[in-house]
Amino acid sequence: MKNQQSEMFKALSVESRIKIINLLKQRGPLGVNDMAEALGITPSAVSQHLKILRYAGLVRSERKGYCLPYEIDHTAMAQCKEAISEVCNCGCKGTCREQEQMAGDAENTLPILIKREQELKEQLKEVRGMIKGIRKMV
Repeated sequence: MKNQQSEMFKALSVESRIKIINLLKQRGPLGVNDMAEALGITPSAVSQHLKILRYAGLVRSERKGYCLPYEIDHTAMAQCKEAISEVCNCGCKGTCREQEQMAGDAENTLPILIKREQELKEQLKEVRGMIKGIRKMV
């Protein structure tokens, strides 16, 4: 699963691929030429991006006669969303997860709390700097 997640994130690290995902999300299944026209890039560039998105499991295609429409794999996108939500987003650089692991052991808890306190002080300093900068502009 970890390797699959890394492939998903690598695939999404290119702006054109994000645009392809958004286009498929908005319009539903599309062929390469339709995507190329909508995005203003060549069909071969779209094909290369789709190859990587397909390898990462984010899109799929099923031949329908002469047409090969691509669509979002909603299950894979849900897994991608879940993987992102597992990443800490509170700005603590991971110490909140350490706090969850603390089990009342004061000897091990103290260094974690001291580290968290320092991180919060640094964040507060950054916020105060931003406030000061905005006040100068006003």
